[in-house]
Amino acid sequence: MRTIQRSTPVSAVLAHGDAAAVVRSIAPEVLDSPMVVELADFPSAAILGLILGDDDPRISQIMEGVAEFEDLSPRPAVEAPIAAAPDYESGAVPRGSARVEASRGAGANRRTEIVLHGPSHGNPFVDVELTVTFRTVGKDITVGGFYDGNGTYRARFLPPSAGRWSFTTTSNARSLDGIHGTISVSESDARGPVRAVDGGHFAYADGTAYVPVGTTAYAWTHQDEALQEQTLRSLAQAPFNKIRMGLFPKSFMFNANEPERFVFPRAEGGGWDTTRFDPEYFAALETRLDQLAALGVEADLILFHPYDRWGFATLGPTADDRYVAYVTRRLAAFPHVWWSMANEYDLLTTKGREDWDRLARLVRSNDPYGHPLSIHNWVEVFDYSVDWATHCSIQSGDYTIGKSIARWKRAWDKPVIVDESGYEGDIDQGWGNLPAEEMVRRFWDATLHGGYLTHGETYYSEDDVLWWSKGGTLQGDSLPRLAFLRQIIDASPTGRLDPLPSDWDFPSGGADGYIVTYYGGHRPRYRDVRIPEGRTATIEVLDTWKMTIEPLPGDHTGQVRVELPARPYIAIRVVLAPES
Repeated sequence: MRTIQRSTPVSAVLAHGDAAAVVRSIAPEVLDSPMVVELADFPSAAILGLILGDDDPRISQIMEGVAEFEDLSPRPAVEAPIAAAPDYESGAVPRGSARVEASRGAGANRRTEIVLHGPSHGNPFVDVELTVTFRTVGKDITVGGFYDGNGTYRARFLPPSAGRWSFTTTSNARSLDGIHGTISVSESDARGPVRAVDGGHFAYADGTAYVPVGTTAYAWTHQDEALQEQTLRSLAQAPFNKIRMGLFPKSFMFNANEPERFVFPRAEGGGWDTTRFDPEYFAALETRLDQLAALGVEADLILFHPYDRWGFATLGPTADDRYVAYVTRRLAAFPHVWWSMANEYDLLTTKGREDWDRLARLVRSNDPYGHPLSIHNWVEVFDYSVDWATHCSIQSGDYTIGKSIARWKRAWDKPVIVDESGYEGDIDQGWGNLPAEEMVRRFWDATLHGGYLTHGETYYSEDDVLWWSKGGTLQGDSLPRLAFLRQIIDASPTGRLDPLPSDWDFPSGGADGYIVTYYGGHRPRYRDVRIPEGRTATIEVLDTWKMTIEPLPGDHTGQVRVELPARPYIAIRVVLAPES
């Protein structure tokens, strides 16, 4: 018998008469809360935490009391995987007889591909397995191929270096097996994929520092063409170099529209045919990915999320595996792709830790380039000690977010991105009505503690087009201030701001000889600054809201009293002269 657990939907707990009686006897106010209706499909322990408070001991009492009852919530059907057919083509088909095309003009760290024109009978999405091994002196890279409809198979390659690369295909389809060829890869100025480096940072493959200043537009590629184009125009004028976005559409407040295309085609009689994929959906997505690349924006692709009315959150493990493998094979050669296993993983009640481990390892096995990979929480922060997670992707609306970032970095020694810290906007949800001043303050606080923050915007619109989900037009006052922050970061000799030894009350960050101290919402009238003995420095007062830089005349030594304007959001920048 499957018993009620912390992850059991609250609706399933309250639908069980005896379990509901336990809740009523311990915390009767739970039954009167509108959240048990609005969030009925979400995990019971998390909803209890929202209603009663995370530290209320009655949560444990309730969960212990209902644990003896059967969990009657529906579970995804378990279907057997479909193995590639060993006799997909008869022995009469000549081995390696498929026509092959290799892209010309390949460049290092730029996507290229091998296109094979082969068989289309049966269901090649599951009946055919194809891999291609690329070789150059001292290096082999094997990539998984995928079926793209109409008898077309593709194997995409992201060559890490210039030179002559040979390739060999392997397939259960005789016509696709044992094909040999070469591609010539030239040098290029492409920086390559972003990777986690040095415990707490990111860099492109060529070693250039990458500092994420991202935004969120979950369902922007599920909107009409005109709105998608407007989103791209907005991004072109914005300070962002990363965007979080979902492969599945979203069903939530302000998200009632039906997309034109989906990952899967419709099945006969309704539902989805999860044994096939929609090439037109992916072609449209890839066009948008290329447009993001042209803007210098990394695409943080969310593979699963709980805000669903189509059934994509409960496909079952076999369909999940098939989907993850196909998506990874198809998109891993895009240099600017990141993988997010889930947005708010702890709301996906039919997946446990073992499922996330299995799916993440499936991403890893189909992505030979090591793109950034993480998973994102709602309430319960994930344990990022797992070897597959390259960085931490965290939701936390903590006002003192910088101190939390410092703690998480110590715990996991990985880069920390707070991908949700609240949204600048004015809707009726507490998470979606931060003032711009607070959004900017959190960015500075996170940055000087060695972490990264992701922007979001939720200004109400009668047409339900809010940037946080659908994209469109950015209007928030934080945007130019975040561009100003990027200017201060870029001026560092390392292109980053690392945490530096700080006074007890305010954080400092920077690099050797480049020191920025931020005073947040406080409003000091002056601050004493100490220049190291034997050094001289320039000193500037930064107004992070007005975006001004006011230098103190001259060079400075010893202890300097810096007069400040006694208003919030001020910083001081000290730049030491080189040692003679």
